[in-house]
Amino acid sequence: MAATIRDIRDRTGLSLATISKYLNGRNVLPKNRELIEKAIEELHYEVNELARGLVTNRTKTIGVLVYDIQCIFIGNMLHYLGQALHEKGYGMLICDSCNDRDLERENLQFLISRKVDGILVFAVSLDGGFLEAARKAEIPAVLVDRALRDEEYDCVEIDNRAAMMRAANKLISCGHRRIAVIASDIEYTGMERMKGFNDALANAGITVPDAFRVSGKHSFELGYRGMKGLLKLPELPTGVILGNYDTTLGGIMAVNESGLNCPRDISIIGFDDLLMSKVIRPKLWLVSQPMREMSKRAVSMLLNRIGGEEEGGPTRVSFSAGLKEGDSVRNLGI
Repeated sequence: MAATIRDIRDRTGLSLATISKYLNGRNVLPKNRELIEKAIEELHYEVNELARGLVTNRTKTIGVLVYDIQCIFIGNMLHYLGQALHEKGYGMLICDSCNDRDLERENLQFLISRKVDGILVFAVSLDGGFLEAARKAEIPAVLVDRALRDEEYDCVEIDNRAAMMRAANKLISCGHRRIAVIASDIEYTGMERMKGFNDALANAGITVPDAFRVSGKHSFELGYRGMKGLLKLPELPTGVILGNYDTTLGGIMAVNESGLNCPRDISIIGFDDLLMSKVIRPKLWLVSQPMREMSKRAVSMLLNRIGGEEEGGPTRVSFSAGLKEGDSVRNLGI
C-alpha cells in the first residue's frame, strides 16, 4: 500500500500542516525538512503532482512548441532542454507544429489547456500574434533559436548575422571571391544569415551573380537541389556556405554525386556540429552553435519568469557561434 502524508506525520512527529507546507514547495525549518526528506525516502512516498498542482497552481510541466520534430537540430535541443528541466524538477510536454502556422496555434491552445507553467517556443510564425493567447493566460513564454519580427518576447538565440559573416570571411581570407550561399528566405534564422552573407561580401567589396544566392526553405532538398543548380552554372563558385544542418547534408550529397572533389574543386562551410557532420569526409568547416548553453539559459529565463524572479521587459540573449576548423576549405592564395 502506498505511503500517505499521515505516514510521514507518524514517522516524523510533525504536524500535517508543516509536512503539507514542505510538499507544496514552501519553506520549513531546516531540521523539519531533514526529518521529512528522510521519511519520504524510507517510506518511498511519491508526491501526487496533480493534487499538488491544484494547491500551488503549478503543474511542474513546461510546454515545448517545436517547428519540426524531425529536424536533427531540434532533437538535440530537446535533449539539452530536457536535461536542464529535469535538474529543476520539471517535465516537458512537446508539441510538433510540422512547420504549419495553423497547427502551431492549435498546439499553443492545447498546452494552455493542459495548464503548463511556461512555454518554450521554436516558432514557425515570423509574427507573434499566435502567442497572445499565452500572454492572456499569464503563461510565460521564451523563444528559442528564432525571434519574432513584430513583437518582443524573452528570446535565446545565436547572432545569426554575425555567424554567417564569420563563415563568409573565412572563405574571403582564403582568397575566395566567387562565393555562393544556400539559405532560407522563409525562416527567421535563414533571413538573418543571408543578411550576414551580404554584409561580409559588401565589406570586402565583392559582387557575385544573383544565381550565387540560393534561397528557399531550410531542408535537405534545398541543399541538394541548390547545390545541383550551382554546379550547373557556366562559372562555378569556388566556395559555398550551407545555411543549416539539413541543407549542409543535402549540399554535400550533391557534390559527392557530381564527382567534384572538396576542397580541390569547391570549398564548403556548413552549419551545426551534429552527428552526420562528424563522419563526412573531408572534415567540414562548420558554424557551431552552443546548444547546451542556449538550452540552459532558456530554461533559467523561463523558470525565473514563472517564479517571479525576473521582472520587467523582454530579455534577448544572443550567443556567439564559433567556427570549427575542418579540411573542406581550400586556400586559393597558396
